[in-house]
Amino acid sequence: MDISDLPQTWDVIVIGGGITGAGILREATRAGLRAVLLEQKDFAWGTSSRSSKLVHGGLRYLKEGHFLMTKTAVEERERLLKEAPGLVESLGFLLPIYEDQRPGKRALKVGLSLYDIMARERQHQYYDAAAFSRIVPHINRRGLTGGFRFFDAQVDDCRLVLRLINEAVLAGASALNYTVVNRIIRKDGDVAGVEVQDVETGQARTLDGRSVINATGCWAEKLHPSPEPQRHLRPLRGSHLVFSAAALPLTEGLSFVHPRDGRPVFVIPWEGAVLVGTTDIDHSQDLSIEPNITAAEASYLMEGLQVVFPSLGLSLKACLSTFAGVRPVLSEGKLKPSEESREHVVWVDRGLVTVTGGKLTTFRRLALDALKAVRPWLPPDTVIDRKAPVFEEVPDRPTEDFGLPLRIWRRLYGRYGLAAETIAGKARPKDLAVIPGTHTLWAELPYVAAHEHIRHLGDLLLRRVRIGLLTPQGATGYLKRVRKLCKNALPWSRQRWKEEIRLYRMQWRHAHALPGRRAAISAGRKIFSVEALAAAGRSVYRKMWFAGKRDNH
Repeated sequence: MDISDLPQTWDVIVIGGGITGAGILREATRAGLRAVLLEQKDFAWGTSSRSSKLVHGGLRYLKEGHFLMTKTAVEERERLLKEAPGLVESLGFLLPIYEDQRPGKRALKVGLSLYDIMARERQHQYYDAAAFSRIVPHINRRGLTGGFRFFDAQVDDCRLVLRLINEAVLAGASALNYTVVNRIIRKDGDVAGVEVQDVETGQARTLDGRSVINATGCWAEKLHPSPEPQRHLRPLRGSHLVFSAAALPLTEGLSFVHPRDGRPVFVIPWEGAVLVGTTDIDHSQDLSIEPNITAAEASYLMEGLQVVFPSLGLSLKACLSTFAGVRPVLSEGKLKPSEESREHVVWVDRGLVTVTGGKLTTFRRLALDALKAVRPWLPPDTVIDRKAPVFEEVPDRPTEDFGLPLRIWRRLYGRYGLAAETIAGKARPKDLAVIPGTHTLWAELPYVAAHEHIRHLGDLLLRRVRIGLLTPQGATGYLKRVRKLCKNALPWSRQRWKEEIRLYRMQWRHAHALPGRRAAISAGRKIFSVEALAAAGRSVYRKMWFAGKRDNH
């Protein structure tokens, strides 16, 4: 589908293909509304594929007095654990306590007890130093007095976005990536529609609609300036390192207090690898360019790791990849980044509703608040069910298992809903194997290539599946097999594949390599700046499409 295939008139037009926009699209479709989602880059291109992968209440927010936000997040965590098994899964977390550390045992016990009350279940336990060291054999024992275990949850953030979008589309919605909204059209001051354009082909048209929801995160003020003169969006960057499970062996998450500044840092097993993060600093770069970790951030995270796990001998040489996301935080600019509130805000302007801020965990609350705000411009018989399940129900097991164990079926159902059966049913037996170093099946690649709006190789390897983050050198050692698996779903010419691979390598080196390994990205003798890389990509694809060589669906 492209913009020429879209109907002319809509009940609600959602701008932004991250978790907030995806949640709004799903709830709008459930309410029977004619809804379309438009994303200027790829679905979940921004923060919603670059988070710490946690569905959590935010234990640290209790210390800052944000009790209601924590309570809401815990309630949403518990809902998602019940409704999305295989996608949102419980994760044990370990909290070591050292002499003279703040917060100490007593403060943490109070916070964890409140956490349990909110979850309506006792979920934490204390261990003395000897017992805690047995649970985490590589932990630094100098000054260790004990530690707690509690439970939160984790997710593949991008697959969460895509499942919401895919289920909305199956229920009648439309969603397009690489489609920018250039202007909000108004009539007598009220919203009347939008001007849209395919960012790569240049194809443009208008869409009619009395209600538009701006869910563009850090870009929100470009469409709707803050109505509060003293408060504006403050982009904050959170960066992460990715290690193999062999280099950093952990079966549960661990949160420690960084020795430099007392901030909490997470170490989390995820999808067969281990994530370390996150930083929290102001992001002053152009938002249209992919964010990346700086040398100072990488050094900061490594410093913490080496203090907590001194016996592992970790260095950046063991790092598989990096990623950085930019959080939209509404701020007066007076607080440290880590002290800023993650509460969301809703602005209303005669049919244009802007929702920004918030947390991954509470996406549904943001969606419902946005639809409530836009209610005066919706059809009068619209009914929004706040108690309905987020996702369509899936079976516990398939009628035919194709030799796959239940744990893999649970994962497939969680990520793809009922399409899990199609993935397995159409796969060759050898493609039902797991890609080394990940939890991903080879069979997932041709399915997502055929059904999930792939424009570029990076869409496939970095978001639809995550092997570009989880395997060495961005999975470039697997590209031959990837091409063979996806050649029918992505009928690109040999020249197109060559160009996609070239641009993917450049993209990966910029956004996912360590800083010292991306100082200069070379193609022949030419050294491209970040801005030049982006321009080069646009130019190449425009030439291909305008020459009539657009060979992807």
